[in-house]
Amino acid sequence: MAKTMELQEIEVWDGNLAACHAMRQAQIDVVAAYPITPSTPIIQNYGTFVGNGYIDGEFMLVESEHAAMSGCVGAAAAGGRVATATSSQGFALMIEVLYQASGMRLPVVLNLVNRALASPLNIHGDHSDMYLGRDAGWVNLCTCNPQEAYDFNLMAFKIAENMNVRIPTIVNQDGFLCSHTAQNVRPLSDEVAYKFIGDYQSKNPLLDFQKPATYGAQAEEDWHFEHKAQLHNALMHSSSVIKEVFVEFADLTGRKYNIVETYDLQDAEVAIFALGTTAESARVAAKKARENGIKAGVVTIRVFRPFPYQELGEILKNLKAIAIMDKSLPAGAMGALFNEVAASLYQVQGTKHPVLSNYIYGLGERDLTQVDLMSIYSELDQNAKASKLTHPTQQFIGLRGPKLSFC
Repeated sequence: MAKTMELQEIEVWDGNLAACHAMRQAQIDVVAAYPITPSTPIIQNYGTFVGNGYIDGEFMLVESEHAAMSGCVGAAAAGGRVATATSSQGFALMIEVLYQASGMRLPVVLNLVNRALASPLNIHGDHSDMYLGRDAGWVNLCTCNPQEAYDFNLMAFKIAENMNVRIPTIVNQDGFLCSHTAQNVRPLSDEVAYKFIGDYQSKNPLLDFQKPATYGAQAEEDWHFEHKAQLHNALMHSSSVIKEVFVEFADLTGRKYNIVETYDLQDAEVAIFALGTTAESARVAAKKARENGIKAGVVTIRVFRPFPYQELGEILKNLKAIAIMDKSLPAGAMGALFNEVAASLYQVQGTKHPVLSNYIYGLGERDLTQVDLMSIYSELDQNAKASKLTHPTQQFIGLRGPKLSFC
């Protein structure tokens, strides 16, 4: 029997520790991991909790991130609650096995502490790894601060393990800006948190010898398509369960989350669309922009997969100009988030689309300042007044040397 940890009403945790406490409270059966910056403290603290008797489950340190996710797949197929954490190159090494986990419908929870991908080597945060996994068939949740890293980890287990979902789930948080930034966090007690998540309910476990099951079977052209279509259908419809979990969590804690979150959008004419900690920074800039006469707002999403096309399109359709912020190198294309937002607006029929622009920023954690954000709002205001782009569609913000753009 694991020991109970007594927590204060308000704890001062960084994003890594907040995520780790949520994992501890979930009483996971198996964590298989290979630490990598900036997610290392999640695994390090989890090992301490195991060593001090706060967790009954197994903790496996393996030889690589590929092995870590492979261990998670095996443990989940056997019938256990399973989780891990990684970042950047570790996530890239895991990517092959991510498709195995989703294809087998194993509800693994992965903390992805977002960090740049090499080369050149960089240990700091951007969203390159988040975007790398967007087509791997996992639910993708997005957080802005340590409180949300804690909350969304609790909800991730409940979403992934729901019998109408059974899809592995990623909880994203910004490397260092969230993972290593200490803030006030209001945790639940161990008993309340575990009760919210609930006991693990296995489905077709390999260790149930009375009902033999096969995982990872070969399915060529006869059935491969059908398996993938079923996964896609379940992922697209998982939003209904996500909303239910959000409501249940709000009833328990008073902290209400929505798939699409808005700030000062009621009368806004222009808006910045951003993920993670940038959304919070943009809110500060939006307030200042309004003092300067610009009707500015901010939009973010809590769920990157399944992408909320219809809901987002309805929210954005009345704006005049939108800046979509991509914290990742597009490598020969418009930013990934830009393309998703553009697609969401085309789900809304019979409306005049806002003027869209794409800002690439923060690669390798290059600072995005309030001056930068105010400049973006100024450009958006010009676009709104002209009803067209007054600058190139895509621009790199904060880049040293000649300014890059793509029309």
